[in-house]
Amino acid sequence: MDRGFLFGDGAYEVIPVYSGRPFRLDEHLVRLGHTLAALRLPDPHAFDEWRRIVREVVARNRWPDQSVYLQVSRGADERRNHAFPHVTRPTVFLMSEELVTTPAAQRAAGVGAITAADIRWMRCDLKAVSLLANCLLRQQAVEHGCAETILLRDGFLTEGAASSIFIVRNGVLLAPPKSHLVLPGVTYDIVLELAAKHGQAHEVREILEDELRGADEIWMTSSTKEILPITRLDDRPVGGGQPGPVAQRMHGWYQDFKETVMRGD
Repeated sequence: MDRGFLFGDGAYEVIPVYSGRPFRLDEHLVRLGHTLAALRLPDPHAFDEWRRIVREVVARNRWPDQSVYLQVSRGADERRNHAFPHVTRPTVFLMSEELVTTPAAQRAAGVGAITAADIRWMRCDLKAVSLLANCLLRQQAVEHGCAETILLRDGFLTEGAASSIFIVRNGVLLAPPKSHLVLPGVTYDIVLELAAKHGQAHEVREILEDELRGADEIWMTSSTKEILPITRLDDRPVGGGQPGPVAQRMHGWYQDFKETVMRGD
């Protein structure tokens, strides 16, 4: 009778771990707290307790690089009822698996993507476990032999089915703004921080479908994919059909940043 199973009533996070050290753990936990508050789901643990639990899960697993999945549902009720239980007893679930990053050869060649209408609900800023629309959209990409489905709503780019999307036009990095229609990505934030730090021209603004289709570079980013160039969109080459120079520089900056943070954690 758990509401996570019956209704998809819960929140989740995916936290990468490098050399046994959770990456941007606090930022992931802050986002978890935002989602729980918006879902009116009591947070079952204090912030420091979450940090301890995640680190314990990491310590119990043998892989140096891991992907920790954390989920909180509203828990079980006495019967199936859409309304919240009178007493909420959240169910907390964590697991870890080996983190396998994108192979160097695939990153060097780039991946393909397709576009589709964004059919999701209007609170995409919440990292909720009810991901059926995302699953359907991602499956479209798989059936086309692609890595991602890029979503369009009312003629504008939102994000990927399971990633943030950046484009480059005329040397300027462009990112869709945060809103209720996109997930506030942790890697999205890092990319913009690194662009500012290294003097890469960038703008956060609405991106038209035509701008996406005419981009010199397109990237998908996430905690597990990091920065992955998209070199074919709807079976047409993006730019010259190879990862562009801005993506290559950003990948290098990201790896340097990751190493610095891990050493100093």
